[in-house]
Amino acid sequence: MIRWIRNSAGKSGSYFLHRLSALVLSAVCCTVWTACASEDASESLSGSPDATEPALELREDAAMFETYVSNTVVATGNNTIVPSADHITYRAWLPVECSGSLEYCFYFSNTVDSTWDDGSLSHAGMSGGSYTIESASISDGGTEFDANVQPTQTAAITFDGETQKDVSPDETFWSDPVTFNVPDGHYLLWEWTISGENIPGIAMSNMTYSYMDKGDDKGFLYTNEIPLPQMFGCKRDVETRIVTLGDSVTQGSLTSDFAYQFWASQLLNMLGTESYSLWNLGLGYARATDCAMDGDWLSRAVAGADLITIAFGTNDIISGAYGADGSSSAEEIEAAVRTITSRCTDAGIETILWNSPPFDLIESMEQIRTAYNETVPVIAEDYGATYFDAASLLADPSDASKTVYGQHPNDEGGKILAQALAACIEDMQQNAS
Repeated sequence: MIRWIRNSAGKSGSYFLHRLSALVLSAVCCTVWTACASEDASESLSGSPDATEPALELREDAAMFETYVSNTVVATGNNTIVPSADHITYRAWLPVECSGSLEYCFYFSNTVDSTWDDGSLSHAGMSGGSYTIESASISDGGTEFDANVQPTQTAAITFDGETQKDVSPDETFWSDPVTFNVPDGHYLLWEWTISGENIPGIAMSNMTYSYMDKGDDKGFLYTNEIPLPQMFGCKRDVETRIVTLGDSVTQGSLTSDFAYQFWASQLLNMLGTESYSLWNLGLGYARATDCAMDGDWLSRAVAGADLITIAFGTNDIISGAYGADGSSSAEEIEAAVRTITSRCTDAGIETILWNSPPFDLIESMEQIRTAYNETVPVIAEDYGATYFDAASLLADPSDASKTVYGQHPNDEGGKILAQALAACIEDMQQNAS
């Protein structure tokens, strides 16, 4: 099922892609599989396709994800918690994908999406605690960053008409819509004051400017862990909603601080925002086994995507599933990725499945990565997904186990990945036409 065009009344439906010299890379790193799985293959793993399965049920708020698309490339999922907040005010300056006057609506989930580190602090599926939103607002964040300047041009965020909201464990909810103008080149400034315990948030890793004020007369101080909405949604017509689902390589960790040079951001810059939005659902430390639990993380990814990239493996190899003792096996990673991939393709989403890039692993872990990577083209073929050979783009030509651009691809590595993916998407579009 091809779902390339959406909300495009009055548009020609054509793509506005750059004709990249990297197009030739698609022949090497991107293969579109259309063959159905064999009967034997479909019975070999529980995650394999089953034509007798009923159609997927839509989320109750599915229409909201059709109406509101992400308006920032910065990832804002939940991979950690704030153990306690007592009237703490948080501020985050976020670059917007599309500037101007737009109707915004913000989505929230009070559940931890993925496991952080060894899971002792927070883990996938962990319920958030009860907390209170005392106030929330958005402002014109300007072009020059100053954490303690009182913002102007501010709009209050409300919830069912109220400025305050009590949030229950595992609750998901949307704000009321609000129309707001972010001038070209300016940040969107999110601010809210909250109180409670075990509030899900994200470890930003210098993805954007994030600050908190504890009310102790010290003003706003930098914080790496910050609770935020899970989608900074806005109402705008795009032809393709891209969702990038994965771990810290997708989130953009260890690229230049506050520069938005991670591959997902560079990809959207290459494709252009006239036809595309991009919702970054990458989370540091995330495992495929976290996502395969099919909690709100995967559910909202499916609801918000026309095209999705799936990139896991490293943390499954290094850390293993939450609660397990050591690395996941290649077979365990494959089973989890099959679950994720089938969930996406069964929903009619164009799916790009990555293999696991090199990470300078010890020999025993490298053997797992190699064995898992041998299964990825088969998974893609079984589900009609597109196989993306990220590993060959990032590996040392003289040693496939070693990195060239760092364990977390740097800005240049992000550019290499983005160019190849843009060419891959163009190739997919041409095959679909």
